[in-house]
Amino acid sequence: MTQEEVRQQIRHVGIIPFIRVDSAESAMFVAENVMLGGIPIVEIAATVPSTSKLVHDLTHRFPGLVVGSEVVAGVDEARRQVDAGAMFLTGPGLDVDVVKFCTEHHVVAIPGALTPTEVMSAHKAGADFVKVFPCAHVGGENYFRSLKTPLPHISLIAAGGVTQSAARRFIGAGATALGVGEDLIPRQAVRFKEAAWIRELASRFVEFVQQARAGLNA
Repeated sequence: MTQEEVRQQIRHVGIIPFIRVDSAESAMFVAENVMLGGIPIVEIAATVPSTSKLVHDLTHRFPGLVVGSEVVAGVDEARRQVDAGAMFLTGPGLDVDVVKFCTEHHVVAIPGALTPTEVMSAHKAGADFVKVFPCAHVGGENYFRSLKTPLPHISLIAAGGVTQSAARRFIGAGATALGVGEDLIPRQAVRFKEAAWIRELASRFVEFVQQARAGLNA
Protein backbone atom coordinates (compact mmCIF):
# COMPACT_ATOMS: atom_id res chain seq x y z
CA MET A 1 0.00 0.00 0.00
CA THR A 2 1.42 3.39 -0.98
CA GLN A 3 1.82 6.36 1.34
CA GLU A 4 -1.10 8.10 -0.33
CA GLU A 5 -3.30 5.00 -0.07
CA VAL A 6 -2.56 4.76 3.66
CA ARG A 7 -3.39 8.45 4.08
CA GLN A 8 -6.66 8.00 2.25
CA GLN A 9 -7.61 4.92 4.28
CA ILE A 10 -7.03 6.76 7.56
CA ARG A 11 -9.11 9.69 6.33
CA HIS A 12 -11.88 7.40 5.09
CA VAL A 13 -12.17 5.17 8.17
CA GLY A 14 -11.49 7.92 10.70
CA ILE A 15 -10.46 5.59 13.53
CA ILE A 16 -7.06 4.29 14.62
CA PRO A 17 -7.36 1.59 17.30
CA PHE A 18 -4.40 1.80 19.69
CA ILE A 19 -3.38 -1.68 20.81
CA ARG A 20 -1.53 -1.78 24.13
CA VAL A 21 -1.56 -5.38 25.38
CA ASP A 22 0.91 -7.68 27.07
CA SER A 23 1.48 -10.26 24.36
CA ALA A 24 1.68 -10.66 20.60
CA GLU A 25 -1.08 -13.26 20.79
CA SER A 26 -3.45 -10.76 22.40
CA ALA A 27 -2.51 -8.13 19.82
CA MET A 28 -3.32 -10.51 16.98
CA PHE A 29 -6.67 -11.28 18.60
CA VAL A 30 -7.53 -7.59 18.93
CA ALA A 31 -6.38 -6.70 15.42
CA GLU A 32 -8.48 -9.43 13.85
CA ASN A 33 -11.60 -8.42 15.70
CA VAL A 34 -11.41 -4.67 15.20
CA MET A 35 -10.96 -5.43 11.51
CA LEU A 36 -14.00 -7.73 11.52
CA GLY A 37 -15.87 -4.92 13.28
CA GLY A 38 -15.19 -2.60 10.37
CA ILE A 39 -11.88 -0.90 11.22
CA PRO A 40 -9.05 -2.13 8.96
CA ILE A 41 -6.39 -0.08 10.79
CA VAL A 42 -4.35 -0.73 13.95
CA GLU A 43 -1.57 1.04 15.81
CA ILE A 44 0.74 -1.14 17.89
CA ALA A 45 2.05 0.41 21.12
CA ALA A 46 5.79 0.47 21.62
CA THR A 47 5.35 -1.48 24.86
CA VAL A 48 3.92 -4.59 23.17
CA PRO A 49 6.56 -7.37 23.25
CA SER A 50 8.44 -8.10 19.99
CA THR A 51 6.73 -5.25 18.18
CA SER A 52 8.56 -5.55 14.87
CA LYS A 53 7.86 -9.29 14.61
CA LEU A 54 4.22 -8.61 15.42
CA VAL A 55 4.01 -5.98 12.69
CA HIS A 56 5.51 -8.43 10.22
CA ASP A 57 3.08 -11.18 11.25
CA LEU A 58 0.05 -8.88 11.09
CA THR A 59 0.82 -7.58 7.62
CA HIS A 60 1.25 -11.11 6.30
CA ARG A 61 -1.76 -12.63 8.05
CA PHE A 62 -4.14 -9.77 7.22
CA PRO A 63 -3.11 -8.27 3.84
CA GLY A 64 -5.92 -5.71 3.93
CA LEU A 65 -4.98 -4.34 7.35
CA VAL A 66 -3.18 -1.00 7.65
CA VAL A 67 -0.61 -1.59 10.39
CA GLY A 68 1.22 1.20 12.19
CA SER A 69 3.71 1.35 15.05
CA GLU A 70 4.30 3.72 17.91
CA VAL A 71 7.96 4.78 17.97
CA VAL A 72 9.51 6.26 21.11
CA ALA A 73 13.22 5.46 20.70
CA GLY A 74 14.24 7.31 17.57
CA VAL A 75 15.21 6.56 14.00
CA ASP A 76 16.74 3.13 14.59
CA GLU A 77 13.46 1.90 16.02
CA ALA A 78 11.57 3.57 13.19
CA ARG A 79 13.72 1.75 10.65
CA ARG A 80 13.08 -1.62 12.31
CA GLN A 81 9.32 -1.05 12.24
CA VAL A 82 9.30 0.03 8.60
CA ASP A 83 11.51 -2.91 7.61
CA ALA A 84 8.97 -5.16 9.33
CA GLY A 85 6.15 -3.68 7.26
CA ALA A 86 4.76 -0.75 9.27
CA MET A 87 2.74 1.54 7.01
CA PHE A 88 2.60 4.49 9.40
CA LEU A 89 4.58 5.58 12.44
CA THR A 90 3.23 7.46 15.42
CA GLY A 91 4.55 8.74 18.73
CA PRO A 92 3.30 10.42 21.90
CA GLY A 93 5.39 13.48 21.03
CA LEU A 94 7.27 15.10 18.19
CA ASP A 95 10.54 13.54 17.05
CA VAL A 96 11.54 15.55 13.98
CA ASP A 97 14.16 12.99 12.95
CA VAL A 98 11.52 10.25 12.83
CA VAL A 99 9.21 12.46 10.78
CA LYS A 100 12.02 13.17 8.32
CA PHE A 101 12.81 9.44 8.15
CA CYS A 102 9.17 8.77 7.25
CA THR A 103 9.24 11.44 4.55
CA GLU A 104 12.41 10.01 3.02
CA HIS A 105 11.00 6.47 3.03
CA HIS A 106 7.45 7.39 1.90
CA VAL A 107 5.85 6.22 5.17
CA VAL A 108 2.94 8.07 6.77
CA ALA A 109 4.09 10.09 9.80
CA ILE A 110 1.71 10.84 12.69
CA PRO A 111 3.72 12.49 15.47
CA GLY A 112 2.14 13.58 18.72
CA ALA A 113 1.76 17.22 19.74
CA LEU A 114 -0.28 19.22 22.20
CA THR A 115 0.40 22.95 21.92
CA PRO A 116 -0.08 25.15 18.85
CA THR A 117 3.70 25.48 18.54
CA GLU A 118 4.18 21.71 18.59
CA VAL A 119 1.41 21.16 16.05
CA MET A 120 2.90 23.74 13.71
CA SER A 121 6.40 22.31 14.15
CA ALA A 122 5.16 18.79 13.35
CA HIS A 123 3.40 20.00 10.22
CA LYS A 124 6.46 21.99 9.12
CA ALA A 125 8.64 18.88 9.58
CA GLY A 126 6.45 17.01 7.08
CA ALA A 127 3.89 15.13 9.18
CA ASP A 128 0.95 13.68 7.25
CA PHE A 129 -1.29 14.02 10.30
CA VAL A 130 -0.67 15.41 13.78
CA LYS A 131 -1.96 13.46 16.77
CA VAL A 132 -3.21 15.83 19.47
CA PHE A 133 -2.29 13.93 22.62
CA PRO A 134 -3.62 13.71 25.28
CA CYS A 135 -6.42 15.99 24.16
CA ALA A 136 -9.20 14.62 26.38
CA HIS A 137 -7.28 15.69 29.50
CA VAL A 138 -6.66 19.32 28.55
CA GLY A 139 -10.10 20.51 27.55
CA GLY A 140 -11.41 17.79 25.27
CA GLU A 141 -13.21 18.81 22.11
CA ASN A 142 -13.23 22.48 23.13
CA TYR A 143 -9.44 22.53 23.25
CA PHE A 144 -9.31 20.57 20.01
CA ARG A 145 -11.58 23.09 18.29
CA SER A 146 -9.41 25.93 19.60
CA LEU A 147 -6.40 24.33 17.89
CA LYS A 148 -8.21 23.52 14.67
CA THR A 149 -9.74 26.96 14.15
CA PRO A 150 -6.48 28.82 13.41
CA LEU A 151 -4.90 25.75 11.78
CA PRO A 152 -7.56 24.47 9.35
CA HIS A 153 -4.92 23.31 6.86
CA ILE A 154 -3.43 20.77 9.29
CA SER A 155 -5.05 17.33 9.58
CA LEU A 156 -5.44 16.66 13.30
CA ILE A 157 -6.17 13.36 15.00
CA ALA A 158 -7.76 13.36 18.46
CA ALA A 159 -6.11 10.88 20.82
CA GLY A 160 -5.69 10.25 24.51
CA GLY A 161 -8.89 9.54 26.41
CA VAL A 162 -11.29 9.55 23.44
CA THR A 163 -14.47 7.81 24.63
CA GLN A 164 -17.65 6.59 22.98
CA SER A 165 -19.57 9.55 24.33
CA ALA A 166 -17.01 12.07 23.04
CA ALA A 167 -16.32 10.52 19.62
CA ARG A 168 -18.95 12.49 17.70
CA ARG A 169 -17.95 15.74 19.41
CA PHE A 170 -14.30 15.39 18.40
CA ILE A 171 -15.28 14.80 14.78
CA GLY A 172 -17.57 17.81 15.03
CA ALA A 173 -14.63 19.83 16.38
CA GLY A 174 -12.65 19.08 13.23
CA ALA A 175 -10.82 15.82 13.90
CA THR A 176 -9.79 13.99 10.74
CA ALA A 177 -9.69 10.77 12.75
CA LEU A 178 -9.79 9.41 16.29
CA GLY A 179 -7.08 7.47 18.09
CA VAL A 180 -8.95 5.17 20.48
CA GLY A 181 -7.64 2.77 23.10
CA GLU A 182 -9.45 1.49 26.18
CA ASP A 183 -12.96 2.48 25.09
CA LEU A 184 -12.57 0.37 21.96
CA ILE A 185 -10.33 -2.36 23.38
CA PRO A 186 -11.38 -3.01 27.00
CA ARG A 187 -8.84 -4.93 29.07
CA GLN A 188 -11.49 -7.39 30.19
CA ALA A 189 -12.48 -8.11 26.58
CA VAL A 190 -8.85 -8.94 25.79
CA ARG A 191 -8.31 -10.95 28.96
CA PHE A 192 -11.34 -13.18 28.41
CA LYS A 193 -11.07 -13.22 24.59
CA GLU A 194 -14.50 -11.60 24.14
CA ALA A 195 -14.33 -11.26 20.37
CA ALA A 196 -17.96 -10.20 19.95
CA TRP A 197 -17.48 -7.37 22.47
CA ILE A 198 -14.57 -5.87 20.55
CA ARG A 199 -16.36 -6.27 17.21
CA GLU A 200 -19.44 -4.54 18.59
CA LEU A 201 -17.39 -1.62 19.92
CA ALA A 202 -15.55 -1.29 16.61
CA SER A 203 -18.86 -1.20 14.78
CA ARG A 204 -20.16 1.47 17.16
CA PHE A 205 -17.16 3.73 16.63
CA VAL A 206 -17.50 3.39 12.87
CA GLU A 207 -21.12 4.47 13.22
CA PHE A 208 -20.21 7.40 15.50
CA VAL A 209 -17.76 8.75 12.93
CA GLN A 210 -20.19 8.30 10.05
CA GLN A 211 -23.02 10.00 11.94
CA ALA A 212 -20.83 12.92 12.98
CA ARG A 213 -19.57 13.44 9.44
CA ALA A 214 -23.10 13.25 8.07
CA GLY A 215 -24.12 15.95 10.54
CA LEU A 216 -21.28 18.20 9.39
CA ASN A 217 -22.35 17.78 5.76
CA ALA A 218 -26.06 18.26 6.41
